[in-house]
Amino acid sequence: MSYILLFILLFAAELAYFKVADHFNIIDKPNERSSHTTVTLRGGGIIFYIGILFYFIFNGFQYPWFFLGLTLISVISFADDIHPRSNKLRLIVHFIAMGLMFYEWNLFSFPWYFSIIALIICTGILNAYNFMDGINGITGGYSLVVTAALWYINSYQIQFIDNELIYALLSAIIVFNFFNFRTKAKCFAGDVGAISIAFIVIFLLGKLIIETADYSYIVLLVVYGVDTVLTIIHRLILKENIFEAHRKHAYQLMANELKIPHVFVSLFYTFSQLAIVAGFIAFQTYSYWYFLVVTLALSTGYVCLKRKYFYLHKMTPAPPVCNEG
Repeated sequence: MSYILLFILLFAAELAYFKVADHFNIIDKPNERSSHTTVTLRGGGIIFYIGILFYFIFNGFQYPWFFLGLTLISVISFADDIHPRSNKLRLIVHFIAMGLMFYEWNLFSFPWYFSIIALIICTGILNAYNFMDGINGITGGYSLVVTAALWYINSYQIQFIDNELIYALLSAIIVFNFFNFRTKAKCFAGDVGAISIAFIVIFLLGKLIIETADYSYIVLLVVYGVDTVLTIIHRLILKENIFEAHRKHAYQLMANELKIPHVFVSLFYTFSQLAIVAGFIAFQTYSYWYFLVVTLALSTGYVCLKRKYFYLHKMTPAPPVCNEG
């Protein structure tokens, strides 16, 4: 399929979804975790799944177990966007989907504990992506950098996946960014977007790591990783329930308390990860040392930001639920 035709199909699919979402009132209302204050269409991130669906249909039905897992996890996430589902049901579906992805990786040929470790890490990444999807542009911008980095590695260093799959994903991300990466977003990714893009990125990154046996490639997700892990640690120190909604991520502090425009915060995260990827490629001979240094630097920055400005969060009440249309 030509890339121009793919873009046209994806744009048409996204616009068609907007009609469906508007008709069935699939919207995102602000809550105690939100950084937005107006009602917005939810689930625009379904375009990530649709992009991979087009790839699957027009490229010989490659990676069928991965695609089946993606379908399952996208369906339950979209259902959750429409009406909240039980955590138990979602977790069961997530585990089944990841099991199918592991089968596509041929992970079950490794010692059994590899699957346990992979399940824990993949579950963490899925939740991190979902937690970080809180302001306009952050999911689309960050994912664009990560996917572009995977394309570069696949094209110029080591081929670990069919490049057409990465092209399809990049196209879907660009279409989503057109509607989301703006001051007033036309739509939000929703759980279907955050979870599906995370699942796809995990699949690509896992394929790369298994192919190369180089775990330092996890640096491609280090900005999200540091923010998520340190925020969890911070909440544990505060003796909070880490499973309840909150607004304590560094990006939320910047957007809500420091009043930095959402788009600028998203650009900061996007270009931070881009700079880290560029450095990783330049210093790949020292990949593990580079990963350690970057992690320490980001962690130091996170701690300094929280120490200096977290008092503002304690002074700012959560926004009331808004019913504006």
